[in-house]
Amino acid sequence: MDHWGPLPPAAQRSIRTFGPALAVLALQLVVWPISIGSFVSGIVIGSLGALGALGLALIWRANRIVNFAQGDLGTLPVTLVLLMFEAWKLPYLAGLGIGLLTAVVLGALVELLVIRRFTKSSRLIVTVATIGLSQLLAFGALLLPRAWGLIPADRTYPPPFTLSFNIGVVVFDANDVIAAIVAPLCMVALIVFLKTTDSGVAIRAAAERPDRASLLGVPVRRLQTLVWVIATVLSFAAVFFTAGITSLPPGLGVSFAVMLRFLAALVMGRMTNLATIASSALALGILEAGIRANERDSNLVPVILVVIILIALLAQRQRTTRAAQEESTGWASEEVRRTPAELAAHPLVRTVRWGGGTILLALAAGFPFLVGTGTALKGGAVLVFATVGVSLVLLSGWAGQISLAQMTFVGMGGAVCAWATVTRGLDPLISIVASGLVGSLVAVGVGLPALRLRGLYLAVTTLGLSLAASASIFNNSFVDWIPVGTFDRPELLGRLSLDSAARVYELALVVFLLSALAVIGIRRSRTGRVLLALRENERAAVSYGISATRAKLTAFALSGFIAAIAGATFVLHQASFRAESFDANASVSVFVTAVIGGLGTVTGAVLGAVYLRGSQWLLPGDWQILASSVGVLIVLMVLPDGLGGIVFKVRDAGLRSLARRTGLAAPGLISAAEHELSLPVDGDDHDHDHDEADTAA
Repeated sequence: MDHWGPLPPAAQRSIRTFGPALAVLALQLVVWPISIGSFVSGIVIGSLGALGALGLALIWRANRIVNFAQGDLGTLPVTLVLLMFEAWKLPYLAGLGIGLLTAVVLGALVELLVIRRFTKSSRLIVTVATIGLSQLLAFGALLLPRAWGLIPADRTYPPPFTLSFNIGVVVFDANDVIAAIVAPLCMVALIVFLKTTDSGVAIRAAAERPDRASLLGVPVRRLQTLVWVIATVLSFAAVFFTAGITSLPPGLGVSFAVMLRFLAALVMGRMTNLATIASSALALGILEAGIRANERDSNLVPVILVVIILIALLAQRQRTTRAAQEESTGWASEEVRRTPAELAAHPLVRTVRWGGGTILLALAAGFPFLVGTGTALKGGAVLVFATVGVSLVLLSGWAGQISLAQMTFVGMGGAVCAWATVTRGLDPLISIVASGLVGSLVAVGVGLPALRLRGLYLAVTTLGLSLAASASIFNNSFVDWIPVGTFDRPELLGRLSLDSAARVYELALVVFLLSALAVIGIRRSRTGRVLLALRENERAAVSYGISATRAKLTAFALSGFIAAIAGATFVLHQASFRAESFDANASVSVFVTAVIGGLGTVTGAVLGAVYLRGSQWLLPGDWQILASSVGVLIVLMVLPDGLGGIVFKVRDAGLRSLARRTGLAAPGLISAAEHELSLPVDGDDHDHDHDEADTAA
């Protein structure tokens, strides 16, 4: 039975195309009504957002990835143009031309030097690479002002000609008029290009079946470069004209907020329907104008956008094709090979394992007594973020669920701990346990959409949730419940003082060790094997009677608990709750550094924490972004197992050498042929038998 009843096919297509936008407009008219002037202003801003969302859709169609660098692709050339306007008094048209040329070159370089290196990688890995690319471009935008002796700041430019008029109380100038004309022209030009030109038709064909298109002689790689150039130009146009209407603020967090608007329109258009994406972006611009006009605090905007994204994703029909399964594949980290039993029993291996472990534990426990107060506090922070990394190893490395909201769980734990300790006067141990339980509940709530949303879709959703939490919960926007300012640390269990850096460090060490041991135990249990089975092939695992729902929610609950107790420990470590420590930028940075360390092992979590905090301490503010972005791109290109993989490769090399010298079996480390060569030859065995006979005689 037809879902639309007696409606003709043309009406059905119109409803599918413009229905999402009309639903958003209905919400705006009912809940946040605005004047005609604000409505027109929302249309202008929404049309510019449509350009960015269309660029995002083009890259999705060409590469099947979510390009988290879409906003930054335009921000870098726009920053260059604004600096030229400010320092050199460059004419408007000259600056616009330079910006367009820079965007073309930048888009081509990004595809040739970065994206093309991941041709054979999974789509999720390429998406993570775009996160590193986003950080790298943001670093460039922050560094550019220094070339003119300026500092990063909000920047705009004057209108190219004098024009001013009012619609109600809203004032419009030449920049508004130019944006209102250029944005629709760009959208029309894009549609005409895709439908009428040979390159446009080839792009559409290559997007649907790239392998078949390549066999038919279509230059797929050249077309993908063209797609990235077009997407960068669209991003430049969106950011440039928006900067003329409002301003261009610096910072990576701003680009993630812009990306949330692009993503909302993208998912409303089911990732590929350009008309639906463009109309949805227009409606979202009007909705945002309504929220800003009616609400005192604009922090409600990301919350509403996240709700829209969730509804749009959950309402879409789940596809079961092989391509759809590849798009939703989780992060697959290589499993660390366990030491073969024959080698594990060798005295040398046992000595190194237990002796080395004892020495490391002793050094870790005595660290705060060997260094100064400041270094001890830094060591405690490393342990806290190592604990956060452990939670990501469980959730993303083993369960394959990508979370860009991990610092949201950490922040919830920290907020509950601050409230319980300061407001309620509870013992720190009780506060930590309560924080873990709340974090576990929050993580389960986030995990519920993961029952249907996986891979790229889950990454989009969790990023939105992170932005919404930092905009509405951690800054007390709606409910003032989190204590602000520093506080005195109460005694643990009523007798153990936490008034020194050494005591706080020891608390962080205990929390990390317990978390690491718990996660290692989970990995060796049936739960760990189930999580890995679901990550590798969910359909096959379910066919053996495994409950995917229970396993996924268990992974989220355990990961949320560990992340939350890390947040509680961090608040006690800092003796305060700072909302900026748990924003979306922090969540993305934590995930990126976990990838750098290696998502497959607890060792990788420690190395990632050392890398993260070390770069923050050793490098100036802006250069920290460079360390994170370059680090993740190098790891994804060269070291897929992260820094932790290097450690285990060195271990395996030592075990392989020992196996060859002793002739012990080492399955997985040396081949059977090598093992045979390492055994004593037959002549040696005969000589040994003769010696035994002589001895007996």
